[in-house]
This record gives sequence, structure tokens and C-alpha cells, in this order.
Amino acid sequence: MRSVRAQALNRDYQLYVALPDSYRKTSKSYPVLYVVDADYSFPIVRNIASRLSKHAGMEEMIVVGLSYAKGESGAYSRRRDYTPTAPRNHSYNSDMPGKKPAFGEAAAYAKFISNEVFSNINRHYRVDVNRKIFIGHSYGSLLGLQILFTEPRTFNHYILGSPSLWYDAGVMFDRERAFAKSHHDLPASVFFGIGGLERLPPGEKRSRLTEDADMVEDLQEFDKVLNSNRFPSLKTRVRVFQDEDHASVFPLVLTHGLRSFLKSSK
Repeated sequence: MRSVRAQALNRDYQLYVALPDSYRKTSKSYPVLYVVDADYSFPIVRNIASRLSKHAGMEEMIVVGLSYAKGESGAYSRRRDYTPTAPRNHSYNSDMPGKKPAFGEAAAYAKFISNEVFSNINRHYRVDVNRKIFIGHSYGSLLGLQILFTEPRTFNHYILGSPSLWYDAGVMFDRERAFAKSHHDLPASVFFGIGGLERLPPGEKRSRLTEDADMVEDLQEFDKVLNSNRFPSLKTRVRVFQDEDHASVFPLVLTHGLRSFLKSSK
């Protein structure tokens, strides 16, 4: 575990680092998985990555987990750091006594990753800087999309699970339209995954005004819109995992997202 100071944000975070079994026996560089929501996701990513390399022939990788801000709850930290905007209409309450709910600092947090986090990891570990993978889920996927539409080459592959495309009345659809108007290409590889149960109950009308969105329909529409631009360098894939919901789907998204990019060692 490493501590890192986000100078521009005036906050401290921790980096959880897992090295592959062969790391100390070789001199080679390894691809790096950067996963947000580390308090929950880091153990899952570390263990699945290890298992895939040992038993499924996938090449080994370094796993880096990005924690929530020190001294803050997960809900407070991720709402602020992973969201692209302050929602126009919201009734969120803060779970941090004496602090109002905070949102919309994804752009600043993304700069923290590309500046302080990357330099810290590159300085201390043998990493392949041409194979950096971003892994996010839910709000974490909003952060991934923020990076995708601002500095897409920050990562070489994006694994985005159950993106909260309903957020702020579908603001990421607005971001996509703005990007398409001013760009002729989007150099990125993206794997989208979502649970087949992340739909509205029968009879309910689809809307992006609340969290009760049809997230599957939103994602399929978003991918369709993305690919309608015919960006030459964009590669996307959407996988709907039937019988999985928002809470259960992450391990499947991770496994299939890694297989879509990393090589087999066999």
C-alpha cells in the first residue's frame, strides 16, 4: 500500500498494489490494471487476475487499486470524484457530518490519476506504459467515460461495467454529442458489460430523470450512438450478462473485459 497526495485536490489517497508471482524472478515489464472503488474492487480484481494467469493462461499483470479519499466515506468520496457534473436536480444527503454533498470533480480526479498516480507507479514498478487498463463500475464507469471524452489515450483499454448513464439526466449522452461534433476519431478500446437484470420492472416508463433507469437500454443506445460516428480507431463491445444484477455482475465484466484485451501466455 502506498500513500499519494493529490496536490491540486488537497486530499490524500492510498494505492493498493498487487504484483504478479513472477515479478521478482524476471526483469520484464507488466501491463497494469487501474481499478477505482478499490475498497471493494481491489481484492476481486487481484484474485481474478491471479487466477486467470495461473489457470486460464492469461499473461500476468500488476493491479493498482485507487482508494477513496482518506477520512471520507466511500459514498461521499466517489460521488464527488467519479461524477462529471453536479446533478441539476437532486435530493442526495451527505453521510459526512458537517459537509454538504459534493459532486462533479471527475475532471480534476482524472488529472490526479494521469499525473500523481501514474508517476508514482511508474517510478516504483516495472510497468508497460503502453498497456494501461482502466476498470470501473457504476459511478466508476462515469469516471472512465469522462477520461474517454477528454484524454482517451490516458488508457489503452477501458473496462466499464454498468455505467450510470442516467446520471444528471443523461449528461454523458450530451458529452458524446459534443465530442462527436469536434472530433473525427476516438482512439480507444472499450469493453462494456452489464447485468441483464438492470432493467425497469414491466410496465414502468423509461426515463433518465431518476436512478430507476433501464440501464441495459441506456447502454445499448449509448454504444449504438458511439459507433454511429464511425470513428476509425474506436473499438467497442457490449456484453449483457443474463441473470446478473448491478451488485453481482462486476466479476463477469472484469473477466470478459480482460480477455478482450490481454494476451494468453500459452
